[in-house]
Amino acid sequence: QVQLVESGGGSVQAGGSLRLSCAASVDTYSVACVGWFRQAPGKEREGVAAIYTGGGRTYYADSVKGRFTISQDNAKNTVYLQLNSLKPEDTAMYYCAARYLSVSNWWSPVSYNYWGQGTQVTVSS
Repeated sequence: QVQLVESGGGSVQAGGSLRLSCAASVDTYSVACVGWFRQAPGKEREGVAAIYTGGGRTYYADSVKGRFTISQDNAKNTVYLQLNSLKPEDTAMYYCAARYLSVSNWWSPVSYNYWGQGTQVTVSS
């Protein structure tokens, strides 16, 4: 069983920054992939970014490329998501998720085994 705890959400103005943290209860190498997802009211959950913990490969949704950065700190068993140049449309509940499969569909929520409780990000114009 893997427990994930997100933190770092908050309210910022457009153009601001936040850093989200996802602390895992196990060594990050124990899972193949950690992803960040977000869900706005009335919308489906969408993949934002993912990191494959073994090789450090990272992937991003087109809507956040160049603005968000995912990284891992293996000593702390933590995966971060740096959010820069935030826009009102980035407003959502952000979740981290982990899975054992090392397959290419990082954006698919159903492929993840474990989920955190979420942290809210609100961006005002």
